Amino acid sequence: MKRVLAFLLIVVVSLGVIVWTSPSIVNSIRLGLDLKGGFEILYQASPLEPGGKITSEALKQTARSLDKRINATGTSEPEITIEGSDRIRVKIADVKNEEEVRKKLKEPSVLTFRSSDGCKEATDYCKVELQGTDFVEGGASVVFNELHQPIVAIKLKDAGKFSEITKRLASLAQEDRNRLAIFMDEHMISDPRVSYEIPGGEATITGQRTNEEANELRDTINLGSLPLKLTEKYSQSVAATLGKLSLDQTVKAGLIGTALILLFMLIVYRLPGVIASFSLILFTWLLLIVFWLSEITLTLPGIAAFILGLGMAVDANIITYERIKEELRSGKSISSSMKAGSKNSFRTIMDANITTIIAGVVMYVLGESQVKGFALILMMTVVVSIFTNVFLSRIFLHMLVKARVLTKPGYFGVKESEIRAL
Repeated sequence: MKRVLAFLLIVVVSLGVIVWTSPSIVNSIRLGLDLKGGFEILYQASPLEPGGKITSEALKQTARSLDKRINATGTSEPEITIEGSDRIRVKIADVKNEEEVRKKLKEPSVLTFRSSDGCKEATDYCKVELQGTDFVEGGASVVFNELHQPIVAIKLKDAGKFSEITKRLASLAQEDRNRLAIFMDEHMISDPRVSYEIPGGEATITGQRTNEEANELRDTINLGSLPLKLTEKYSQSVAATLGKLSLDQTVKAGLIGTALILLFMLIVYRLPGVIASFSLILFTWLLLIVFWLSEITLTLPGIAAFILGLGMAVDANIITYERIKEELRSGKSISSSMKAGSKNSFRTIMDANITTIIAGVVMYVLGESQVKGFALILMMTVVVSIFTNVFLSRIFLHMLVKARVLTKPGYFGVKESEIRAL
């Protein structure tokens, strides 16, 4: 009787906790752009200069710079991944102002400081003196002079290099070639004059008429230049309403499928089906907690992996219960049938799960983008399924058998006429 009460207490308390916590957990899970709306862009990277190389560090630095550019628009939590040796994929879900973000990403991405030293004309600015990567990260700021006019203060990594550049340009004042123009690609933002050598790696840029102009120049320098040139190869946009429709339809289909599975288990396997149904509910809840804690972005392929994992969890119970029913039909007692059926089914279930994990690892290593997400969630479902639908469900089954609740073969869906005499 104590085992029965313990089982009922576990079920009631667990279901209460699940019902209480599930809404907040579901609302906390990050959704991908195909479920929440947003856009995705695949960039092809190439060296800035002919003959240059694309290194892994350059790709990482470019990805970080893209992340800064996106966050500067007020959009948070972009998903930026490096694919292969020369591609970067940007995914941004739940974008409030898509055009603004797209504009920021499409803006000229190479920040350079140029001079006309050695150029044909004083306004040619053909010589690149500095690039965005030469500046201290976040080192540009807006200050005000004694007349309360905005000035942009900058810091450079190499003080000696900056000192040499400013000294050389200051000496060209008579030729009117002492300007250090600031460009974003081929768009000139400002062309301040250099009147004297600036040691120490710190300088100020004057000429901004308003605070807005000064702030824009500060942000441009702080965002820096991309170490690589990016060419847009692919893009897609999903409207928020379409993403919501996909999510609603997917959730609806999942609930209907789950309800049919639970009904099937109850009809075919009777009382053990109740244990299997509870294990499946527990499996779903624990998996949602894993998604929440690991901050995984859930997409449609991820939901597909979730549903596939649910099917495998059901399959683990079916294999176990069918083996137990076979033992019961051979004339063994319920206790012996349960032990033999559990033992014989365990290796089959584990082989299937291990094979699935191996396949998931291969997909994760060799796949890209959504394939990686599918593989990762699939492996998570397998691990959680082993815990809930292999170990926990067997513990509950043992509890009821030892409590003498499962005393008849009919409780397992086995008819008396099917039992063979020993």
